[in-house]
Amino acid sequence: MAQVQKEQYLDSIYSEITENVRVSASCQPLLANSEPARSHFAFSYTIRIENLGEETAQLLERHWIIRSNGQQIAEVVGPGVVGEQPVLEPGAMFEYSSGAVIQDPLGSMEGSYTFRAASGRFFQVAIPRFELLYPIVIH
Repeated sequence: MAQVQKEQYLDSIYSEITENVRVSASCQPLLANSEPARSHFAFSYTIRIENLGEETAQLLERHWIIRSNGQQIAEVVGPGVVGEQPVLEPGAMFEYSSGAVIQDPLGSMEGSYTFRAASGRFFQVAIPRFELLYPIVIH
């Protein structure tokens, strides 16, 4: 049975543990790359993946759900992350950064990774839902 533990800390880092793999996410708005008047809100996010278990595992595939103003606007499925399929030994960590663009100042991302353990077993690891929050000044 999968152990799932979910927490949010430091107001902008989200973390979830599934199958002894911790996935942590943080996000920042990209003000210079956004155009609010054209409904173009850009974000950078960083993901850290840590193998807390005793078995080596390889990240094979990603599955993302991206929402803007509560509506799903994209579903992304593909091999690995940022062109890599990292192998995580017990205690190892892999971190990467990427980006997303949505049409509203409020959105979210969440999903899962597919891993293969050294034993050949495939398993899913949750990517915690994290908010895409663009600072808006109201006059």
